[in-house]
Amino acid sequence: MPHAVSLLRAARLARSSKPFLARGGFKRDRCADCRLSVTHCMCALRPSVPTRAGMCLLMADVEPLKPSNTGWLIADMVADTFAFGWARTETDPALLTLLKDPQWQPFVVFPGEFVEPERVVHSVNLDHAGDAQPPKRPLFILLDGTWSEARKMFRKSPYLDALPVLSLELAQISQYKLRRSRRDDHFCTSEVASLCLSLAGEELAAQTLEVYLDVFSHHYLQAKNQQPIDWDDAAHQRLRELAGQPPAPVLA
Repeated sequence: MPHAVSLLRAARLARSSKPFLARGGFKRDRCADCRLSVTHCMCALRPSVPTRAGMCLLMADVEPLKPSNTGWLIADMVADTFAFGWARTETDPALLTLLKDPQWQPFVVFPGEFVEPERVVHSVNLDHAGDAQPPKRPLFILLDGTWSEARKMFRKSPYLDALPVLSLELAQISQYKLRRSRRDDHFCTSEVASLCLSLAGEELAAQTLEVYLDVFSHHYLQAKNQQPIDWDDAAHQRLRELAGQPPAPVLA
């Protein structure tokens, strides 16, 4: 069944007057499900890890169309992933309904240095000991686009103004290889989601998503450079280990 990002991509394509051409991408036939060249398809490797946390992707206009977009990987793995196209003048009513759903505690993930201090949190603590109601589930709102697009989305989305802002303390350098920012502390969407899952205590999901990105990057770059896949490299081995899958077969 298509996930939220796949459905958003299909809706965006239906509105397009001409085909989307990925800048610097390869022109060979792609798998409809993983967006990779059919010769480098990774659908069989898609992990599934149950999580209490949910992900809400607010996506810049063409972001769902980009083969290198990593929000797709989040939706592959996290069952409760929601995806909405962002526009300054329109807001999807389904997004507003989601943000008001009492089962969720939404957090806007954004650097705290750009936000009023009273809105900023650095941890995800939803333990309500003694309350009659069960603790809410964390819903991480990820602004999926370039840094300038993400800043615009944050500033011009009034429905986010009352929500707490989760500011991540990024102690590592981004490993994302498919699109580069000018700054090493700008993480791709999948890396941010992995950090959020870890903060929510979803360590298995966090590690799996991190390795899934490594595997995706390998398949993407090998396809782009017309090189074979190393099915037994460290990332593939680690993904199989986390997913409880058997080792890759040895080919004669």
